[in-house]
Amino acid sequence: MNQTPDVSVLIPVLNEAAHLPQTITAMCAQQLGDLSLELVFADGRSDDDTRALLERLAATDDRIRVFDNPDRTTAAGLNVALGEARGRYVARMDAHAFFPPRYLAAGIERLERGDDDVRWVAGPVVPRANGGWSGSVALALGTRLGVGGSRKWQMLDAAGDAPAESDLDTGVFAGVWRRSTVAELGGWDAGWPVNQDSELAARVLADGGRIVCLADMAAEYLPRDRVRKLARQYWRHGRYRAKTNHRHPGTLRRTHLLPPALVLTAAGAIAGPSRPLRLAARAGLVVYAGALAATTAAAARHGRPRDAARVPIVLAVMHGAWGMGFLAGVVIDNLADA
Repeated sequence: MNQTPDVSVLIPVLNEAAHLPQTITAMCAQQLGDLSLELVFADGRSDDDTRALLERLAATDDRIRVFDNPDRTTAAGLNVALGEARGRYVARMDAHAFFPPRYLAAGIERLERGDDDVRWVAGPVVPRANGGWSGSVALALGTRLGVGGSRKWQMLDAAGDAPAESDLDTGVFAGVWRRSTVAELGGWDAGWPVNQDSELAARVLADGGRIVCLADMAAEYLPRDRVRKLARQYWRHGRYRAKTNHRHPGTLRRTHLLPPALVLTAAGAIAGPSRPLRLAARAGLVVYAGALAATTAAAARHGRPRDAARVPIVLAVMHGAWGMGFLAGVVIDNLADA
């Protein structure tokens, strides 16, 4: 690259060879006008062909740079890439997501509009089915029960429209920053192998910054295609959401308490210490089952019958795994303080 790039895209990767050919093509197709970009990959010592694929691409495209991430976690990879970034702006992109052609340009334009308190510009997430159970997961993520109170997921109104711009709390996906903003905050905390964007967002908000979500920056996300992978993902999200809330108590939303409450209700229905408690817990589960049925009926209007039939299972796995992870996180974090 003959000139210093204007924007550096930070991309942590680990065993992403199946998705990289498509996602890198979309990244390279960003429409930036007179601005230039570089793609800074941090490979967590992948076991598949990820590194070889990246090296081949880097040999033919000087916008692509590849570095080693020995710690292998996402947060560590982002920090490796941040340390190598040369652009005035930095952006995070994931190898399992597809970003619209003006994702970077729209984010930079919003940062430069003149609102000094806007520190982070991101877009909503739109689930995209990719085989296996991912169609059911995508349908579930299009419902209120699937996303809770998080505004990072694109929620449409009755006319099928999304607000052009809205403010986010700590529920955020990827985004664009001035490099100086992230550097001053010290980058991502390596203690958060997942949920690291939420932890960083808490620091941005605590510092008086705003995080803005633009509908035009909506990115397509490839959900997990197996139930076991989904359960593991949501257990980890719940566990590290608890850790984020423990460090930043002001980030706790009421919706964060619903999945752990469901887990405790299920436990009470089975092993409650008294019959009235067990009956009350079972009544709560009946209400939950009714909510699952109503949500599934609504989701069935937007997807294949087979995918819709699996939505109750997907939602129950999401809620149960997240809730158990959250409860485990609360116990672990409080024991660490003791």
